[in-house]
Amino acid sequence: MEHHGGRRSRAERDAVTVEIGYALFSAAFAAAVLFGAVAGPAYVFGLPAGVRSTLIGCGTTVAAVAFVARVVGVLLRFQRSAQPGRTGPDA
Repeated sequence: MEHHGGRRSRAERDAVTVEIGYALFSAAFAAAVLFGAVAGPAYVFGLPAGVRSTLIGCGTTVAAVAFVARVVGVLLRFQRSAQPGRTGPDA
């Protein structure tokens, strides 16, 4: 998809935009699910303040790492699939 010295076509720009949107939305969903799984018990059960803050902190950290990992993974996979000469994901 890279054009050295040239411009990208409208379809290529649209494909990049869609892929970025997909990466961000799927990463936000994954982060929210993981945060809920880790920090959810802190809100559901009557846990002591120290345990609650630890679960919320761990949930936040796990969610942030998952968000970044998902965005990077999706965009790298898209970049590899857009290289010239590749015909499919197994090429």
